[in-house]
Amino acid sequence: MTILPPHRLDLAGHRRRNGVLPWVAYHGDDGRDRLIAAVAAADLRGRGGAGFPTAVKLRSARAPRSIVVANGCEGDPLSHKDAALLTLSPHLVLDGLQLAAHAIGAGEAILCVHAGSPVLPSVFAALAERDDGVPVRVEEIPRRYVASEETALVHHLTSGDARPLGKSPRPDQRGVRGRPTLVDNVETLAQLALAILLGPQHYLSARRDLVTVTGAVRRPGVVEVAPGASVAAVLAAAGGETEPVQAVLTGGYGGTWTSDFAAGVSGIPAVYALPARACGLEYTAKVLAFLAAESARQCGPCMFGLPAIAADFAELLRGGPSTARLARRLPLLTGRGACAHPDGAARLATSALQVFGIDVAAHSAGGRCRVLESVA
Repeated sequence: MTILPPHRLDLAGHRRRNGVLPWVAYHGDDGRDRLIAAVAAADLRGRGGAGFPTAVKLRSARAPRSIVVANGCEGDPLSHKDAALLTLSPHLVLDGLQLAAHAIGAGEAILCVHAGSPVLPSVFAALAERDDGVPVRVEEIPRRYVASEETALVHHLTSGDARPLGKSPRPDQRGVRGRPTLVDNVETLAQLALAILLGPQHYLSARRDLVTVTGAVRRPGVVEVAPGASVAAVLAAAGGETEPVQAVLTGGYGGTWTSDFAAGVSGIPAVYALPARACGLEYTAKVLAFLAAESARQCGPCMFGLPAIAADFAELLRGGPSTARLARRLPLLTGRGACAHPDGAARLATSALQVFGIDVAAHSAGGRCRVLESVA
């Protein structure tokens, strides 16, 4: 089973390739129970990075006048899998959106993408071909990294302000306009549709996950891999390395560096292969500067912590500060923000200090790392 077709599918092409949703099997309230049970049997988990069981989210958001939100914003610059889905297979996403709406009893469905996104023509063309029971509204979200966080989406759809709301209450308790709201990544919804179209058991044996691969690979782009695939397998799916790779950033800008190519990448939306000739600390410093600039600037860890960490990494490249200051500061970011944005930055920075330890020692001693020495 492949998720992405070689070209954009219209509704007729989608149905020839994937089939028609078996709505009769899930009619009525009892059908909602059967639908959620099928999702649980398929062991479907969120594809936005958290990996939370989808059936649990469906049960939690099920309520009269609930709302379902499809998150297609994809704020991480390293990830393009959702854009590929909405461009090439939008009907698979929309099938999943309708299934999710039915499962929770929603009368309203919203598809969110970034303002001016190149996926919009494909999405509007697909919607024009359909006559769904739950109307789908497309909302364009500001092009900011944290604007695609689920509570930021809820806040924007309610008030026009795309800033995170904090960790409580969750959207399934009080979401858009105060109503219970299910927020799911668009790949999660596409996988939901496949689980129902194929049946849970067939889906479990045939499932493929989407990962965006960039960096030193022959065919950068979105690849399909088996669940639990190793870093090495993901790089091979992208044509293999174009040059020696010293480390891989798994999970995008809020992810972690690893030099263990046997490690699995389940639930990870993006992989970046760093060539051996590049400086991992320099790359990390640029990402941290981006993350600091892209924060919502509404709580201490983002307003003060992220700029401080970004500045520390920039200074480290120039020969200081000691890593002791970073070691003190990084734990202060975790678990204290209104969203997980500072947690991701801390995770990235911590992994860089570990994976590029030799270069950290060289830089902090006032010298140049082995990579920069080789090109000096």
